Amino acid sequence: MILEVEGAGTPGADDVVAKRAALAAGSGPAEKPGPGTRDPGPAEKPAPATPSPAPAPAPTPAPVAASPGPGSRVPGPAASIPRPPGEKPLASPAVRRRAQELGIQLQYVAGTGPAGQISHADLDAFIARGSAAPAGAAPAGRSKRDGVEAIKVIGVRRKIAEAMQRAKQRIPHFAYVEEVDVTELESLRKHLNTEHAKRGKLTLLPFLVRALANGIVKFPQVNVTYDDEAGIAYRHAALHVGIATQTPNGLVVPVVRNAEALDLWETSAEIKRLANAAREGKAKREELTGSTMTITSLGALGGIVTTPVINAPEVAIIGVNKMIERPMVRSGQIVIRSMMNLSSCFDHRMVDGYDAAEFIQFVRAQLENPATLFID
Repeated sequence: MILEVEGAGTPGADDVVAKRAALAAGSGPAEKPGPGTRDPGPAEKPAPATPSPAPAPAPTPAPVAASPGPGSRVPGPAASIPRPPGEKPLASPAVRRRAQELGIQLQYVAGTGPAGQISHADLDAFIARGSAAPAGAAPAGRSKRDGVEAIKVIGVRRKIAEAMQRAKQRIPHFAYVEEVDVTELESLRKHLNTEHAKRGKLTLLPFLVRALANGIVKFPQVNVTYDDEAGIAYRHAALHVGIATQTPNGLVVPVVRNAEALDLWETSAEIKRLANAAREGKAKREELTGSTMTITSLGALGGIVTTPVINAPEVAIIGVNKMIERPMVRSGQIVIRSMMNLSSCFDHRMVDGYDAAEFIQFVRAQLENPATLFID
C-alpha cells in the first residue's frame, strides 16, 4: 500500500519520498542479523540501489492455508478438526488397535497417507502435539438418544404377562438339564428326509414328541394338570402337547392333540399347520387350549441352558437347546458328536426331583437310540 504524501513543502516530506524510492528499489531498513548471521563489514556492504521509475514486483506473500470445505480433510499432522459425521477414518487394523490402546479417537487425527489414510507416524504427530478430541465429544456418526415411550400393555401381551406372573408366583419351579447325544438321531432324520422326501421334511421335534409320548406311559405323574385352588391333580392318559410358538402378537401355545396316536410325518404336519395358523392369527380357541405338557424351542438361538416357565396348569415343560458338534470321548477315543441339551422345568408340588430325573433320562435314552422310539 502506497502512502499519500501531503504537499512537497510539508516538513519531512523529502524523507518520506526517499523512503518510498528505497522501498521501490527493493532496499529498506536493514533487519537485525539473526543468530549465527555475520554482520557484513563496511567493504562488503552493497551500494545503495538507484531508484527505478518502475516499481519492482512485490514480494510473494507466504501461502495461507485455506479453510477446509465440507467433507474435506486438512492434510498434514497439524489438523485436529473432526471429520463430518458418518465419514469413517481410513486406517489399518494395527493403527486402529494402537489408537484404541492410547485412547485416541481417529476421527480427530489427520491422515497424510493416500486418500487421507492414517499411519503410525500420524498418531505419533498427534501425540506430540498433545492433541485430543474436544471434551465430551461423542464418536463421529453417533449421538445421544433420549426419550421414553409409554406403551399400554393390553390384549394378548397383557394375558401373557398375567399368565407368566401367576406361574412364577404360584408354581415352585425346579430345573433339570441333561445333555443328549443326537448323532444317531440326526443320521436317521436325514435318511428319512432323503428316502421319504414326498412326505415332508422332518425336524427334531416329531422325534421328541414321540419320546415324550412313550415316557408318560412309564411316568404318568409328569403328564398332569393341577388345579391348585381345588386341590385336584388330573393325570392324562393322552399326550396333548403344546408347542410354544412366537407370533407377531406374542407367544402362544397351539396344541397337538393325541400326539401318541400320530406318526412322525403326521406330527410334523400338525405342528406346521398349527404354527402357521397361530402366526396368522387364525388359530381356533380349542387349538390353543387343553395342553398337558409343553415343548419350547428357540432353534439355532436355543443357547446352552434355559429355564422355561411352566405353562400352568401343567406341571412340566421341556426346553430344547441348540444342537452343536463338539468333541466327546467315546470308548477312550475323542470323536465329534452332535450334542444337544434338554432344559426342563417341573412343578415341585406334583413332581419330585427323582421322578423328573428318571423321566428325562428315559427321554434321553430314546433319543440316543432312535430305534427304541418305534418299539412299544
